[in-house]
Amino acid sequence: MSRRRGPLRRLARILLVVVGIVSLITAGASIWAWTASAGHIEVAGGSNGDGGDDGAARAPVAIVLGAAVHADGQPSPWLAYRLDVAADLYTSGRVEAILVSGDNRRVGYDEPTVMRGYLTSKGIPGEAIALDYAGFDTYDTCVRARRIFGIERALLVTQDFHEPRAVAICRAVGVNVEGVGDSRARRDRISWAVSWTRERLATIKAVTDVLSRREPTLGRREASVGEAIAWTREHRR
Repeated sequence: MSRRRGPLRRLARILLVVVGIVSLITAGASIWAWTASAGHIEVAGGSNGDGGDDGAARAPVAIVLGAAVHADGQPSPWLAYRLDVAADLYTSGRVEAILVSGDNRRVGYDEPTVMRGYLTSKGIPGEAIALDYAGFDTYDTCVRARRIFGIERALLVTQDFHEPRAVAICRAVGVNVEGVGDSRARRDRISWAVSWTRERLATIKAVTDVLSRREPTLGRREASVGEAIAWTREHRR
């Protein structure tokens, strides 16, 4: 029995060390995201800490991060929440254009087009919307926003639990963003908790991407964001 216990104890110690290392890495990555985004996030519909909407952050463009689209061509509820926030930012005059960034790498699956369709159904002019078809993840969207669309300053729209990582990434790659987070997803408490937990692991990948300066799918420069801003400035009353 004593001979059997020896290997088991060693295995238990190894497992404890591995768990400890993973925990430290996860905590460090999360601390980076929370620190880098501190003071740069507001909750949509909540107080911005400056006494009302007059003190809320403004920018030329809102960047909306993509999320799941259903087979019937409708945005998932959480994506719809993000788009509602972006629509409010535009109609309130806080932004002059909206960049919808999502996944379009599979035939028959097109997040940006669905996102634009939802926004136009809410009364946002199609001319004020630019599309990024290669926003395969948050890092890709942030890098492409800077290098392909020429965005230097923006409001970044996603769920509140996602904002620290998203804001930290964008600011790390040269986009001066302020996050505007949707909190309605909290109504689905189980999904929100699962997503918050998953976010801890995703933050490790974010740190790896930023440090390695991973090159996403790029391509030629696009003028669509600048054109959308110019259209709004000409037509907004």
